[in-house]
Amino acid sequence: SVDHLEFTGDAGIAALKGSETMPTILPGAAFFLGMQLAPARKMIAAGLPIAMASDYNPGSSPSGDMRFIVSLACIQFRLVPEEALNATTLNTAYAMGIEETHGTIAKGKVANFYITHPIPGYEYLPYAYTGQPVKEVYLKGERA
Repeated sequence: SVDHLEFTGDAGIAALKGSETMPTILPGAAFFLGMQLAPARKMIAAGLPIAMASDYNPGSSPSGDMRFIVSLACIQFRLVPEEALNATTLNTAYAMGIEETHGTIAKGKVANFYITHPIPGYEYLPYAYTGQPVKEVYLKGERA
């Protein structure tokens, strides 16, 4: 994977298209530092998959809240909820080389997920960024 793509232009996107490298966007760092946003929509329009991560660290992204990252993906980067969820689950697992065991809910994979209180649909989650829809969290199949 390659990170910190805030200044990626057409040549960079073309280079990524011809590679097996996963473009990884870090919305938390751009938000916290007030940086230019990576061209996520342009990458998707070019046919690239994208991953999104928190870049959790004390200097440039002091939040590991992935629900917030999904919200930023939709609100600031203009991804639709399905794109944001894929970018933060399946594509991120692929970028880390763990897609065989993580990234989707499937038999034989590590079961990390949460259950919400009743909501209208998964599309609601990114836009309820100050709400508390999570009812239960499961890590490795066990209630946390």
